[in-house]
Amino acid sequence: MTSYRVTCRRSGGWWAISVPDLKGVHTQARRLDQVAGMAREAIALMLDIAPEIIDVEIAPEMPSTVSQALEARQAARRAEQIANQTTAIAVRALLDDGYTVRDAGALLGLSPQRISQIAPAVPDETDQDSTSAARRAVAASQSSRKLSARITPLGP
Repeated sequence: MTSYRVTCRRSGGWWAISVPDLKGVHTQARRLDQVAGMAREAIALMLDIAPEIIDVEIAPEMPSTVSQALEARQAARRAEQIANQTTAIAVRALLDDGYTVRDAGALLGLSPQRISQIAPAVPDETDQDSTSAARRAVAASQSSRKLSARITPLGP
């Protein structure tokens, strides 16, 4: 399968499509979800091959607000992973220290049922390698979180 990078940018009510690797291959589409099909057809016409054997990678030009929103969503997903890992470690520590499921839930702001769901997924203290690895992953995620929290505004 032949693969091409396709760039597109908004131009009025249309997406202007170009294939940088193939001079003279340009087309347009009304919606972003139509860009791949239109690009395949334009490439196929230029090279006289079947569109089905062409793979395209779409690279749309985006406003800086979209890039910032995507970065923020990615940071939120990382933060959620860190929160889940840290919560799991806290659940194991509380239960190992003799706290009841109900007390652990009250301390962590979770229902006792959620504590019971989390508890089996957490490595037991007897499995030192898994517990240490989980703690190292949380520590590494926290340090990378500090670095990724700096968001530089992108120009338009």
